[in-house]
Amino acid sequence: MKIVVGLGNPGRDYERTRHNLGFMVVDELGLRLTAGNKRSRFRATMTEAHVDGEKLVLVKPQTFMNLSGTSVREAVSWYKVRLENLLVVADDIDLPFGTIRLRAGGSSGGHNGLKSIFTALGSEQISRLKIGIGRGQGAATRQVLTRFSPEEERLLPYLVQAAADCVLDWNGNGITSAMNRCNRKLPGSPEARNPEPAVASGMVSSIDTEPRATEATLMQLAHTDSYSLAAYRRLASWWKRNRGQHDQR
Repeated sequence: MKIVVGLGNPGRDYERTRHNLGFMVVDELGLRLTAGNKRSRFRATMTEAHVDGEKLVLVKPQTFMNLSGTSVREAVSWYKVRLENLLVVADDIDLPFGTIRLRAGGSSGGHNGLKSIFTALGSEQISRLKIGIGRGQGAATRQVLTRFSPEEERLLPYLVQAAADCVLDWNGNGITSAMNRCNRKLPGSPEARNPEPAVASGMVSSIDTEPRATEATLMQLAHTDSYSLAAYRRLASWWKRNRGQHDQR
């Protein structure tokens, strides 16, 4: 049995804000896995799914971000899950929009939801899937609560789907194997020339930088057996449809 926690804030005011990407990924997993009915438990919205005969518990804390640890601790205690079988999905303001990084441990990076969980569980050695939302121009506290730009919204479904792919890879193959696939760079993207941050398969780090190079890369990868092939194909198709708009900038 494993637990996947998606972080976010409850309520309509926060729907589809950058800070709620964790919620979006858990919702995608619930739909994809045809999970059972949602229940309110552990101060969270949770549901159970089965993957290859093993239970996967999907949890969305409803305590607001800064108190997420209270909910996660209750879920971990109830299911008696070891910390290595817990994965937290969260946004990351220090990663450009469209990047994904899977890590086995480390600090919270200033993310209050992660910080709350690490404090509640007494450990930072907890796997987390971080999804880049971009720092923007304003204060971090404001940026995380903003909504995505129209262009980011177009790519958001593919970003969420690719993140869900990484979660299922972690669930089925373990953290090391999943990291090898999720934490790689797309050749031709700006991050391929810069060692940080890593870019997950199926993702582009910036939709308004070098569109021709990015499109060519995606089109090439769409015809390989690369990880998250469906995401590559969707993004390649998106670039092909919108190429003219970017070339005119």
